[in-house]
Amino acid sequence: WPHATRCQTGPVNDVIQIPADLLPADGRFGSGPSKVRPEQLDSLVAQGRSVMGTSHRQAPVLNLVASVQERMAQLYSLPDGYEVVLGLGGSTGFWDVAACSLIRARSQHAVFGEFSSKFAAVATAAPFLTDPEVRSAEPGAVADLAASDGIDLYATAHNETSTGAMVPIRRVDSGDALTVVDGTSAAGGTELDVAQTDVYYFAPQKSFASDGGLWIALMSPAALERAAEVTARTDRWVPETLNLQTAITNSRKHQTLNTPALATLILLDEQLGWMLELGGLAACAARTADSSTRL
Repeated sequence: WPHATRCQTGPVNDVIQIPADLLPADGRFGSGPSKVRPEQLDSLVAQGRSVMGTSHRQAPVLNLVASVQERMAQLYSLPDGYEVVLGLGGSTGFWDVAACSLIRARSQHAVFGEFSSKFAAVATAAPFLTDPEVRSAEPGAVADLAASDGIDLYATAHNETSTGAMVPIRRVDSGDALTVVDGTSAAGGTELDVAQTDVYYFAPQKSFASDGGLWIALMSPAALERAAEVTARTDRWVPETLNLQTAITNSRKHQTLNTPALATLILLDEQLGWMLELGGLAACAARTADSSTRL
């Protein structure tokens, strides 16, 4: 930081002064939302004149959402039958969506940090689900998923936000159970074989340098079928805002259930275009690896 800070272990008059040549050019940097490129802000100003203030069911916004979906599918080389689904609420909201709309009865969770524990907590609190099976590891280490009887959904984080620990993504071979991966802190910055997942979901404020409040889910045919199955059940009430089938139906029309933050979509779309121009996911992963080795 540009200000001298007192050394807590030394005398009161001792200070730690960071050399000026090591100070960041942009002092806002932190381990949270990504820095937004100036080109994205320019695009927001330019596109905002034709999009901001427009109904999300009108052509300018529908075309914007369609562009986001098309570019995301291109970035991840989506296998046949996979769809890009959008909804409101961010990754935190998607945990509730998954509990209501994807888990039949019991899930298994790999817990190895604060954020991966939260999805497990949601599944535990849901009164219509059996308590989940939790495979945990100390923060900094990783927990692995493993096939287990009675599990219909396996959940893990790709890169645990609170610790930085990362796991290789491999589908759990367990009947028709789904493999669901929280990619918020990894998406766009590391390579991924989407076919190893049934749902790869994330919010766009990290590598995609957009704002929060939106979730994006790359969904397999099996996951799409599961959502239709679970939400059609008569023994479980699913609120519309947590109904994944509703989000799927709207996404096929290039829209969301209710009005999204249009600035978020503009920033995301421009960033996706830039990432594809760089060379796609492989080039983005290489760029991230170069940055991390410098640190």
